[in-house]
Order: sequence, then C-alpha cells, then structure tokens
Amino acid sequence: MPLYFAYGSNMDRAAMARRCPGAEPVGVARLHRHRFVILREGYASVVRDPGHTVWGLLWSLTLADIPPLDRYEGVAGGLYVKAQQPVTVAGGGVRRALIYLGRSQGGAPRPGYLEGVVAAAREAGLPGPYLRGLEAMLR
Repeated sequence: MPLYFAYGSNMDRAAMARRCPGAEPVGVARLHRHRFVILREGYASVVRDPGHTVWGLLWSLTLADIPPLDRYEGVAGGLYVKAQQPVTVAGGGVRRALIYLGRSQGGAPRPGYLEGVVAAAREAGLPGPYLRGLEAMLR
C-alpha cells in the first residue's frame, strides 16, 4: 500500500473518503526542510526551506486511490507534480511517501480554502505552534 503525505486540503478525512475511498489515515507526520506556501492558483504547496518543517497527515492508499488523487491535484494539467519524500512519523521512524508539489508560487488562498486546511489540521491533531502559523496566514 503506497503512503501519501497530505499537508493541505487532503488532511480532511471526509473529503479524502469521497476522493479516495480505500485511503486510511496512518497518523501525523512531518516533512523536514520544507515550508508551507500558497500557490498562485490559491492552493497549498511546500517548498524547500532548511529552517522549517511542514506537518501533515500520512495516508495509506490503495492503488485505485492514486488516479482520482492525481485528477484532484491537477497532475495532467501541470498544477502539481508527484514526488517521493521521506517523512518522519510518530516515534521518529522515517517513511517514504508520495507528495504533490505545486509548480507555481506566490499567491493568496482561495476564499474558504485555508480555513478548511486549518480545520483539518486541527482535527488531525497537528502541533499547536504549527496550527498557529497556519492561522496567522488567515489574517
């Protein structure tokens, strides 16, 4: 079963259940040396930044979940590209996970988008300081 690291709207369990019915949440994980950003199109991405860490939710996917996830992420249209990155899981273990990386940078979140990300991050149990950083982007 492939692993997928979600750091944006795909942390939302109900939304993932609709998009990827075989997906199961594994738990909180973190992507070191990256920073959370908003793309020109208004969606989340991450960029390399040695001084930061991005927290998210790790999912176990079925192979059937990947095509709908690719469609949702706009891979065919070039909005995101897929990569494999090491993420740290609870207890300190490192796992390789699928991650979607946006191709643009420098935007503002679409109306309501970041609020949904913050709500999903809160529900996932991401750390307080990281949540406060996401919330600060709402202002």
